[in-house]
Amino acid sequence: MNNDKAQQLVVEFNEAIHRQDVDALAALMTDDHTFIDSANKAVSGKDKVLEAWGKFFRAFPDYRNTFAHFVSKEGRVTVLGESICSDSRLQGPAIWTATLRVNKIVEWRVYDDTLDNRKLLGIEIEAQEA
Repeated sequence: MNNDKAQQLVVEFNEAIHRQDVDALAALMTDDHTFIDSANKAVSGKDKVLEAWGKFFRAFPDYRNTFAHFVSKEGRVTVLGESICSDSRLQGPAIWTATLRVNKIVEWRVYDDTLDNRKLLGIEIEAQEA
């Protein structure tokens, strides 16, 4: 998959999050999809992840991600941006990684945007100030 197609898939996934469209998310996930949050808590398996998204959408109906910068390399797209939510725990700079396989997302992971996480992910752009 070329970088433009990979980035478009990630944008489509994020748009489904904005619409709270569980069916669209399902169509973009592999059956063995894993979601990992910024606290390193993982949910694995498409059905379990979709159930978790449904609960998340009910708890945080105004949650959105804005993407500012993409880095695509070897089946993974890394995105820098910001989460927007009325709940301050979910508000602020963030990094997302999407691991891709056969035109679907096998893993969606969220990181706090810190210098340590940027180093871990090989991102050479300076971190945003919190």
